[in-house]
Amino acid sequence: MLAALNTDLTRRMNGVIDTLHKEFTGLRTGRAATSLLEPLMVEAYGSMMPMTQVGTVSAPEARLLTIQVWDTGLVRGVEKAIRDANMGLNPMIDGQIVRVPLPDLNEERRRELTKIAAKFSEHAKVSVRNVRRDGMDAIKQLKKDGDISEDDERRQGDEIQKLTDVFVKKIDDLLAQKEKDIMHV
Repeated sequence: MLAALNTDLTRRMNGVIDTLHKEFTGLRTGRAATSLLEPLMVEAYGSMMPMTQVGTVSAPEARLLTIQVWDTGLVRGVEKAIRDANMGLNPMIDGQIVRVPLPDLNEERRRELTKIAAKFSEHAKVSVRNVRRDGMDAIKQLKKDGDISEDDERRQGDEIQKLTDVFVKKIDDLLAQKEKDIMHV
Protein backbone atom coordinates (compact mmCIF):
# COMPACT_ATOMS: atom_id res chain seq x y z
CA MET A 1 0.00 0.00 0.00
CA LEU A 2 2.79 2.46 0.90
CA ALA A 3 4.94 1.22 -2.00
CA ALA A 4 2.05 1.85 -4.39
CA LEU A 5 1.68 5.36 -2.97
CA ASN A 6 5.40 6.08 -3.49
CA THR A 7 5.24 4.72 -7.04
CA ASP A 8 2.24 6.92 -7.81
CA LEU A 9 3.88 10.03 -6.36
CA THR A 10 7.09 9.37 -8.30
CA ARG A 11 5.12 8.86 -11.52
CA ARG A 12 3.23 12.12 -11.01
CA MET A 13 6.39 14.08 -10.20
CA ASN A 14 8.09 12.65 -13.31
CA GLY A 15 5.09 13.91 -15.27
CA VAL A 16 5.77 17.41 -13.94
CA ILE A 17 9.40 17.15 -15.13
CA ASP A 18 8.24 15.96 -18.58
CA THR A 19 5.87 18.91 -18.85
CA LEU A 20 8.66 21.30 -17.86
CA HIS A 21 10.89 19.80 -20.58
CA LYS A 22 8.16 20.45 -23.16
CA GLU A 23 7.68 24.03 -21.98
CA PHE A 24 11.44 24.65 -22.12
CA THR A 25 11.71 23.35 -25.70
CA GLY A 26 9.38 26.14 -26.79
CA LEU A 27 11.83 28.78 -25.54
CA ARG A 28 14.36 29.95 -28.11
CA THR A 29 18.02 29.72 -27.22
CA GLY A 30 19.44 31.34 -30.34
CA ARG A 31 20.31 28.05 -32.03
CA ALA A 32 17.95 26.41 -34.48
CA ALA A 33 16.09 23.49 -32.92
CA THR A 34 13.22 21.66 -34.59
CA SER A 35 11.49 21.43 -31.21
CA LEU A 36 10.88 25.18 -31.44
CA LEU A 37 8.15 24.69 -34.04
CA GLU A 38 6.76 21.33 -32.88
CA PRO A 39 4.12 22.74 -30.49
CA LEU A 40 2.67 25.01 -33.20
CA MET A 41 -0.73 24.11 -34.62
CA VAL A 42 -1.55 24.63 -38.31
CA GLU A 43 -5.03 25.06 -39.72
CA ALA A 44 -5.34 22.19 -42.19
CA TYR A 45 -8.31 20.42 -43.74
CA GLY A 46 -10.80 22.25 -41.53
CA SER A 47 -9.10 21.46 -38.22
CA MET A 48 -5.95 22.26 -36.26
CA MET A 49 -3.00 19.89 -36.76
CA PRO A 50 0.47 19.82 -35.21
CA MET A 51 3.24 21.22 -37.43
CA THR A 52 4.89 17.79 -37.55
CA GLN A 53 1.80 16.32 -39.23
CA VAL A 54 1.82 18.71 -42.20
CA GLY A 55 5.52 18.74 -43.04
CA THR A 56 9.06 17.80 -42.14
CA VAL A 57 10.79 20.27 -39.84
CA SER A 58 14.58 20.37 -40.06
CA ALA A 59 17.50 22.58 -39.03
CA PRO A 60 19.95 22.59 -41.97
CA GLU A 61 21.98 25.46 -40.47
CA ALA A 62 22.60 26.85 -36.98
CA ARG A 63 20.28 29.80 -37.58
CA LEU A 64 17.74 28.36 -40.03
CA LEU A 65 14.73 26.08 -39.76
CA THR A 66 12.95 24.68 -42.79
CA ILE A 67 9.57 23.04 -43.10
CA GLN A 68 9.09 20.81 -46.14
CA VAL A 69 5.30 21.03 -46.42
CA TRP A 70 3.78 17.88 -47.93
CA ASP A 71 0.63 19.50 -49.33
CA THR A 72 1.13 22.66 -51.39
CA GLY A 73 -2.23 23.99 -50.19
CA LEU A 74 -0.97 24.11 -46.59
CA VAL A 75 2.13 26.24 -47.19
CA ARG A 76 0.30 29.50 -46.39
CA GLY A 77 -1.23 27.90 -43.27
CA VAL A 78 2.24 26.90 -42.01
CA GLU A 79 3.53 30.43 -42.62
CA LYS A 80 0.53 31.92 -40.80
CA ALA A 81 0.95 29.57 -37.81
CA ILE A 82 4.60 30.64 -37.43
CA ARG A 83 3.77 34.35 -37.74
CA ASP A 84 0.85 34.08 -35.28
CA ALA A 85 3.00 32.31 -32.67
CA ASN A 86 4.57 35.64 -31.58
CA MET A 87 8.05 34.16 -31.49
CA GLY A 88 9.64 37.02 -33.42
CA LEU A 89 10.15 34.79 -36.48
CA ASN A 90 9.70 35.86 -40.10
CA PRO A 91 9.00 32.82 -42.32
CA MET A 92 9.63 32.98 -46.07
CA ILE A 93 7.92 30.75 -48.63
CA ASP A 94 10.07 29.07 -51.26
CA GLY A 95 7.80 26.71 -53.23
CA GLN A 96 6.79 23.90 -50.86
CA ILE A 97 9.49 24.84 -48.36
CA VAL A 98 9.00 27.42 -45.65
CA ARG A 99 12.32 28.89 -44.51
CA VAL A 100 12.50 30.37 -41.02
CA PRO A 101 15.72 32.30 -40.35
CA LEU A 102 16.38 32.77 -36.64
CA PRO A 103 17.48 36.30 -35.80
CA ASP A 104 20.12 36.83 -33.16
CA LEU A 105 18.63 37.28 -29.72
CA ASN A 106 19.43 40.61 -28.14
CA GLU A 107 20.29 40.93 -24.46
CA GLU A 108 16.84 42.22 -23.50
CA ARG A 109 15.06 39.29 -25.21
CA ARG A 110 17.43 36.82 -23.56
CA ARG A 111 16.57 38.24 -20.14
CA GLU A 112 12.86 38.02 -20.97
CA LEU A 113 13.27 34.37 -21.94
CA THR A 114 15.11 33.57 -18.69
CA LYS A 115 12.24 35.15 -16.74
CA ILE A 116 9.75 33.01 -18.66
CA ALA A 117 11.87 29.92 -17.96
CA ALA A 118 11.93 30.83 -14.27
CA LYS A 119 8.14 31.16 -14.30
CA PHE A 120 7.80 27.72 -15.90
CA SER A 121 10.07 26.18 -13.28
CA GLU A 122 8.17 27.87 -10.44
CA HIS A 123 4.91 26.39 -11.76
CA ALA A 124 6.62 22.99 -11.87
CA LYS A 125 7.76 23.36 -8.25
CA VAL A 126 4.21 24.23 -7.20
CA SER A 127 2.95 21.13 -9.01
CA VAL A 128 5.53 18.94 -7.25
CA ARG A 129 4.51 20.43 -3.90
CA ASN A 130 0.86 19.70 -4.70
CA VAL A 131 1.78 16.07 -5.36
CA ARG A 132 3.62 16.03 -2.01
CA ARG A 133 0.54 17.44 -0.28
CA ASP A 134 -1.63 14.73 -1.84
CA GLY A 135 0.82 12.09 -0.58
CA MET A 136 0.86 13.56 2.93
CA ASP A 137 -2.94 13.67 2.97
CA ALA A 138 -3.09 10.02 1.90
CA ILE A 139 -0.73 9.04 4.72
CA LYS A 140 -2.73 10.99 7.30
CA GLN A 141 -5.84 9.20 6.09
CA LEU A 142 -4.12 5.79 6.41
CA LYS A 143 -3.08 6.70 9.97
CA LYS A 144 -6.59 7.92 10.78
CA ASP A 145 -8.07 4.66 9.42
CA GLY A 146 -5.64 2.69 11.59
CA ASP A 147 -3.85 1.09 8.62
CA ILE A 148 -0.41 2.40 9.64
CA SER A 149 1.27 3.35 12.92
CA GLU A 150 2.38 6.82 13.94
CA ASP A 151 6.03 5.82 13.35
CA ASP A 152 5.16 4.60 9.85
CA GLU A 153 3.32 7.88 9.20
CA ARG A 154 6.38 9.92 10.24
CA ARG A 155 8.81 7.70 8.29
CA GLN A 156 6.66 7.81 5.15
CA GLY A 157 6.26 11.58 5.49
CA ASP A 158 10.05 11.91 5.61
CA GLU A 159 10.37 9.75 2.48
CA ILE A 160 7.85 11.88 0.62
CA GLN A 161 9.73 15.02 1.64
CA LYS A 162 13.02 13.52 0.41
CA LEU A 163 11.36 12.60 -2.90
CA THR A 164 10.01 16.14 -3.20
CA ASP A 165 13.47 17.60 -2.50
CA VAL A 166 14.99 15.42 -5.25
CA PHE A 167 12.45 16.63 -7.81
CA VAL A 168 12.75 20.29 -6.77
CA LYS A 169 16.53 19.96 -7.25
CA LYS A 170 15.95 18.45 -10.71
CA ILE A 171 13.77 21.44 -11.60
CA ASP A 172 16.44 23.87 -10.37
CA ASP A 173 19.10 22.03 -12.40
CA LEU A 174 16.94 22.11 -15.54
CA LEU A 175 16.34 25.84 -15.06
CA ALA A 176 20.05 26.54 -14.58
CA GLN A 177 20.85 24.63 -17.78
CA LYS A 178 18.12 26.40 -19.76
CA GLU A 179 19.25 29.83 -18.51
CA LYS A 180 22.81 28.96 -19.55
CA ASP A 181 21.57 27.93 -23.02
CA ILE A 182 19.52 31.12 -23.42
CA MET A 183 22.29 33.46 -22.29
CA HIS A 184 24.98 31.73 -24.39
CA VAL A 185 25.80 34.00 -27.34
